[in-house]
Amino acid sequence: MSRKYKFHNPNAAYFISFAVINWIDVFTREAYFNVITDSLDYCRKNKGMLLFAYCIMPSHIHLIFRDDNENPSGLLRDFKGFTSKKMIESIIAHPKESRREWMLSMFKRAGEKNSNIKNYQFWQQNNHPIELWSPHVIKQKVNYIHNNPVKAGLVTKPWEWKHSSAKNYAALDAVIEIDAIGFWDR
Repeated sequence: MSRKYKFHNPNAAYFISFAVINWIDVFTREAYFNVITDSLDYCRKNKGMLLFAYCIMPSHIHLIFRDDNENPSGLLRDFKGFTSKKMIESIIAHPKESRREWMLSMFKRAGEKNSNIKNYQFWQQNNHPIELWSPHVIKQKVNYIHNNPVKAGLVTKPWEWKHSSAKNYAALDAVIEIDAIGFWDR
């Protein structure tokens, strides 16, 4: 069975998850979170991304987004390509990264196994976008995203996780802005 899921409707909002290769817990330092949040913010302001919900976990990311330019596949490809390069640069440059050599060797090994990659592979290639077709499904996915850090035992309340839009939905200071989903009772 193919793992190449598609963005069939270019106008739709999508729930998407993607992980670091081998589910490596990379997002353990603020500098690494910042690569992702800065990139999401850039995509919102400059690339047509409407970001409705997000959560950056130690080894993976969940998003609900829509692309105003009607090319969600291209937007995600560009986001992952850019952040992959920036994450490798950040890991190399981080003065206190005790796992640097191990992580780089894992990324290099994954890249060597993939003919599409020149050096390091940071992200797994599968994304599995799920088109969100109703307010009920959107709420279900937003709740799933926001409860992810709670289920992982990282926090006790969703809005306690700094790198999640749960803070936005709770009207607290958040790391990045999100876009209004339209029907949500905040």
